[in-house]
Order: sequence, then structure tokens, then C-alpha cells
Amino acid sequence: MRSLLILLAALTCAACASTSAVDDPLPVAARTHPDDYVIVTVRNEGERSSPRAGSTPRGYDGSAQYSVGAQARSAIASIERQYGLHEVSGWPIAELSVHCVVFRIPAGESAARLLAKLRSDERVESAQPLNVFATRAAAYNDPYGELQANLATMNVAAAHRWSRGAGVHVAVIDTGVDSDHPDLVGRIADRRNFVDEDDEAFRRDRHGTAVAGVIAADSGNRIGIVGIAPEARLHIYKSCWEREGSGGSAACNTFTLAKGLAAAIDARVQVVNLSLVGPADPLLTRLVMRGQERGLVFVGAAPPDSGQQASADAFPADVAGVLKVAASTQGLSKPGALLAPGTDVLTLAPKGRYDFISGNSLATAGVTGTVALLMARDRRLRSDRLQQLLSVSPPTSSGVDACAALASLLHEAPCAIATPPTPVAAEPVQSTGSSTR
Repeated sequence: MRSLLILLAALTCAACASTSAVDDPLPVAARTHPDDYVIVTVRNEGERSSPRAGSTPRGYDGSAQYSVGAQARSAIASIERQYGLHEVSGWPIAELSVHCVVFRIPAGESAARLLAKLRSDERVESAQPLNVFATRAAAYNDPYGELQANLATMNVAAAHRWSRGAGVHVAVIDTGVDSDHPDLVGRIADRRNFVDEDDEAFRRDRHGTAVAGVIAADSGNRIGIVGIAPEARLHIYKSCWEREGSGGSAACNTFTLAKGLAAAIDARVQVVNLSLVGPADPLLTRLVMRGQERGLVFVGAAPPDSGQQASADAFPADVAGVLKVAASTQGLSKPGALLAPGTDVLTLAPKGRYDFISGNSLATAGVTGTVALLMARDRRLRSDRLQQLLSVSPPTSSGVDACAALASLLHEAPCAIATPPTPVAAEPVQSTGSSTR
């Protein structure tokens, strides 16, 4: 009897293993040649056994938190056979009740023609390209506080008398972060990698480290800089990777960003920072809207100033309810955008260093930090009310004034007008060089 049980167990494991030879994360080819791949979702009646979706990298893994039902599995297999596709990765998205699969397109097949066929297939819930997104940055007793012109411009020090972001959880969906940085000690509540399994590269990533520093670098620790919400907790979801030889610029795709968004929803964070831009994306838009239904606030970078690329970059800023942000130097070309400092912002760099970085990514992080200050005082705030509060600023202000926003929320007397410090040369601080990306 015991031998029979062992044999049955072995056969069961073999069956599970043979169901899919697909490994997660996506193969490197999907990151370097995204046009060769499409994303397909099918309806999935799988049951969820844990509150953390997106935590299981394989859709067919026996330990999946949200399992793939037999009907979804059968649909994927038949779609794969009919269209000559090859599944490279799959993942059940509990929040949308779908199973999401990345297929490689057959050689010589037109992606547009294939997508048209898939969208008319009744087994398919949705079908879209594997879109690519890009990050938008380029390179107190805290000794470098006086160099943080962004804090003075946004009147952050005055705002800290009312809030420092305590109790607010912020998801940074970006590259990895130097989680060992002295100015992030105690600030990171969770860190996960949806790109690869390279922990060393995770801690070397520049863009996410810079964004995390603006939002929540520790204060009062006698080192480095001060974050806008230094008592907020960060959830680092690596969904983007740095391009080799690019000086720190990064890319993401639909699949990895979907995992980061689902993880943020599951973690029940209050704020999600998206310092990136890319094309309109149906799957990601659905996840953002589902997060908003759950009370999450999304802050996203506005697209470039003008031209064809500006009109093409619709995610995340063009999703209804997302607080879109532009660097204050780009001002009037961004209708409806909140403005914040994005030029020569002193922030964190990998290996415990500091650097001046520029770009909408840093402006977006600044507004995210300010949202955390506000939500620490009122968790019921949603994007429409936050847009109003963040638009309250003195006539001389060039963008978001954190103190004025809090004063309006708390019905306090108006804040003193912020006086930006005299500009200093943007030279690197304990770093190999400054960056402008």
C-alpha cells in the first residue's frame, strides 16, 4: 500500500511538471524583442488560497496562491495549438479572475493579424501586444539636507510639523532598490522581484533607488538626506530592468508591471508610485482601476513634452483617476499635471551613495511622498480630493506645496511662503558622477 501511495504521488508530481515547462520570469528574449510576443488572458475560475496574488511565479505551480482552473488550462492549450503559438510564461491574476499568458508569435506571422484573430476568438478574454515602458529619470541633522532644493521648493520642512507619513505604505513599482542603503534602514516593508532572480542586480539598480530616496529616505539619522515622507513604509516591486550600458535608464513590459500592480493591490498599500511612461495598455489600465476601487491612489509620470512620442505615451498618466506629474520646469505644456521639482534632485544612489538626478520620475516621487503625508492624516482621501489639495499653493509657487496642502486639509492657518535656496552646482555627492536622463 505504501509503495502504491508513493507511486501515485510521483505520478501526480510528474503530471504537474509536464503541464507547463514555462519558467518565470520572462526569458531575456521577451525583454529584448517584445514585438515577437503577445499577451492573452482567458477567464479563470481558479480558487485563491492566500491574500497575496502575484506571489507565485508560475501559473501552473502546485503551490500557486490563486490556481489555474482546468477550463482555463484547456483553453490556453487549444489556443496554443490552433495558432501555432508557444507559451513562455503564465500567471493567474486573481484581481481580474483571469489567467494571463505570454505567447511567442510564430516566425513570419504578423502580430497585428494574429491579435485580430485572437480578439475574435470566444475563448480569449483579451489579447494585446507585450508593450514596453520606460522610466522617466536620468542621473535636518542630515548633512546633505541643505542641498535638497526640492524640499525647500515644496515647503516640506514646514509640512513635517503636521505629518511625516507615519503608517502609510507606498508601493514603488520600478527597478530594484539598494535595500542596504543606510538612508533606507527600517523603511522597506517588502521587496519582490518580478523580472529575474538576480538579487545583486536588484541592489545595484539606480532608478528605483533614486525614487525610493525622494519618497522616504530616513530622517534624523545624522546621515545623508531626508525623504518627503520619512516615516512611510516602502514596498519595492521590481518590474523594470536597467538597460545595459544605458547609464541607468530602465525598461518594463506589460507582464512584469501587471505583477507589480497586482502585488500592490494585494498588499493593500495606500499609494502606488509609477515613475514611468508607455503606450495605452488595457491590462494595466484594468488593474489600476481595480486598485482604485480598493482605495489605492496611483501617482504617475506625465509623458514627454510634445511630439509623436508624447501622444503615444498614455500610461499611466491618461488613466482616469491617476495623479499625473510633470517636472516644474516643463510646467504649462502639461494640462492637468501636478508640478514638482525634477531637475538636479539630490537623492540616493546604489552602494550607499548619493547623487543629483533629473527627470519626471523624481517629480513623480515628490508628489507621491506628499500624498503619503496627506494620507497619514486622512486615509479616506481619494484622487479627486488629493488633486484639489495638491493644487493649493501660494501664487509664487511653481508647483505642489506640501505645507499648503496639509494646511488646507487640516483647516490650519496658511503656511509661510517657501523660499527656495540659492541654486548650487549639481556636483555628485559621494558618487561617481551625476546623472541626467
